[in-house]
Amino acid sequence: MELSDWRIRIDGLNQQLLELLNERAKCAQAIAELKKKKMLPVYDPFREKQVFDAVLGMNQGPLPDESIQRIFECIIVEHRRLEENT
Repeated sequence: MELSDWRIRIDGLNQQLLELLNERAKCAQAIAELKKKKMLPVYDPFREKQVFDAVLGMNQGPLPDESIQRIFECIIVEHRRLEENT
């Protein structure tokens, strides 16, 4: 494949990532509503550890675990912000 072919492939993957992130955000909003009804805190360190453990356990590279953890930390922080504003 040529450089332009790889870039087209990356553009398509970026679109898929964006769709998945927004779908995840919708789930976070639904969770926020449930937490409000049950008067639970938005931040749940135990759940976040579960998420990190799960994604790191599935990671087959080439990204190292440290990179995957940083990426998911960013995702979780932004979705937590969304929950706080729901």
